[in-house]
Amino acid sequence: MPSILAVDDSASMRQMVSFTLKNAGFTVVEAVDGLDAWDKADSRDFDLVLTDQNMPRMDGITLTQKLRGHPKFARTPILILTTESGDEMKRAGRAAGATGWLVKPFDPAKLIEVIGKVIR
Repeated sequence: MPSILAVDDSASMRQMVSFTLKNAGFTVVEAVDGLDAWDKADSRDFDLVLTDQNMPRMDGITLTQKLRGHPKFARTPILILTTESGDEMKRAGRAAGATGWLVKPFDPAKLIEVIGKVIR
């Protein structure tokens, strides 16, 4: 069963994402922000990271950059799920190493479809 690290500072958003992913058969570990995610990523492997962009302590693009710098996560799919939809922000995400960009509110079926296309 693939494991996903779901990162969002909104408890309700984490619950919705986690519920969607668990119902699709994934193991989900939740993190409250980028720093919490970085700590959790250090202690285990994940098949995919799904992160919000705007969070306290460490945002999604910074988390993506840090994960890409770690050999364990150099090739792990990283999806940014955020309310941000501007081209400049998307370019910054790609430059940081994000695999894809999804805009909130998310369609659960679309989220599962995109994950299915990028997960190993």
